Amino acid sequence: MTACTPPSPTTGHGNDAGREKDGTNADPPSADRGDHGESGESGEYDAYDRYDRYDRYDGRGGGPGGGAGGDEPPAPGCVITADGTYAARLALDGESWFPERWTLDGHEPYAVPLPGNQPEEPGTEVLPMTDGRVLIHRVAAHLHLFSLLYPTGPGTGELPLGAVECADPTTRMRLLPPSPCGERAYALALSRTATAVWLVAGGTFGPELLAQLPGRCSGGVWLDATGRLLALDQESGGRTKSVAVDLEQGGAVSPLLQIADDSNDRVLLADPDSGLLLIRSDAPSPGHDRLGWGVLGSTLPVRFPECLRAPEGHRITPFAIQPGQILTPESCAVALRVDGPRGSWVGVWRPSARRILHLPAPDGWLAGAGLWSREGVLQLPYATGVVPCGVARVGVPWVEEPEEGPEESRSREGAGVAAGKGVGEGTGPLGAGTSGADPSGAMSVDAPPVDTQSVGAPPVGAEPVGAGPSVPVVARPVPLQQAPLEGRVPEEVTVG
Repeated sequence: MTACTPPSPTTGHGNDAGREKDGTNADPPSADRGDHGESGESGEYDAYDRYDRYDRYDGRGGGPGGGAGGDEPPAPGCVITADGTYAARLALDGESWFPERWTLDGHEPYAVPLPGNQPEEPGTEVLPMTDGRVLIHRVAAHLHLFSLLYPTGPGTGELPLGAVECADPTTRMRLLPPSPCGERAYALALSRTATAVWLVAGGTFGPELLAQLPGRCSGGVWLDATGRLLALDQESGGRTKSVAVDLEQGGAVSPLLQIADDSNDRVLLADPDSGLLLIRSDAPSPGHDRLGWGVLGSTLPVRFPECLRAPEGHRITPFAIQPGQILTPESCAVALRVDGPRGSWVGVWRPSARRILHLPAPDGWLAGAGLWSREGVLQLPYATGVVPCGVARVGVPWVEEPEEGPEESRSREGAGVAAGKGVGEGTGPLGAGTSGADPSGAMSVDAPPVDTQSVGAPPVGAEPVGAGPSVPVVARPVPLQQAPLEGRVPEEVTVG
């Protein structure tokens, strides 16, 4: 697998699909259209069959791809920068796909089409950068080509970055989520027996190979605010475990999530501010994946609330965590994409709650895409025939949980996981649990809660990496399997 030298910059013209009627793509639409992004509808639903409206959802505007195979979550309808300033998607005009950039940090969102000389292939990936350019990943034979697109007059400017040549035709390459800094972009190359991490934008001389890991890796979650530590789900010996990869230390790998020797443990989402970690594991229910949460670097075990158990035929995927909740991961709001036979909708939850709050998604929601403001407002991008670029802003009506007595607390069901312990019953620092979960797998919005006790330990332990005053201090996660377990009550529910 080798990198190829980028050719000289070019400017693409000729495909005007999806452009504004006035022929320009550089200026936002007039603000006198009104705010199409407000959503006045929200509420709590207690049954999944209440979503008949989603029978009509066909993923329009979400770009190609749909659900990913294997253990990968469904592809989101668009990709949003970590700071929420820009988004990018592959839009459809008739039968032609073209890149589209959304500007989200202004008074009103607006879209800029970025078509090239010819329509894009359905599997083409796009990723927004914080400077307003859009990275595009195209595939031609064994070459993976990367370029930066930007609006220029009536056309689209294109800056080629180079290519990665994969001699093995079975090698797959895909872009990782936007880095926290927004100035660099990364990709994973998956071969038969190894996985490579490439820097494909923001480097000095085109694509750069940063790390190579044995085995096939999935996922890809940033653990810090600088884009140095990357969590990957590594397959080894027939099991999947999450590891942390230090991209500034030659791809040094350390264990991150290893709940039990025979469990499959994956990291889905992380918040550097609070240390909140969303995971998927079959540790509490062998053979059946459960959604759970933990805190990086804390003394607390991983928890698997019963309310996050997906009913038969449904899948729950977290896609956004509320930022800015320093040292209070239990108060972080989490946005969930719920997929089922009737379509996709939005769920919101936080560790201190005992239920998922189900919300109707706006018509044309780019399913799986969205972000939280620090104030707790959920922003969901959508596109319809009437509003080609809109953002619904939803203030979540959280309900205060009633106080519980000791008997009610002991009767709640759940599962807590930490390494080095056995399966039991009882109450722990963050909630109660039993190993006797409902075998039907049904999920109720009145499912038992996790406890609302405050977190007493810092979510992320900091330690210096390297030596010398010029080397930055990086907040490194303590592997959850190695997290200290002292200070917990004897009857804590654990697995492993």
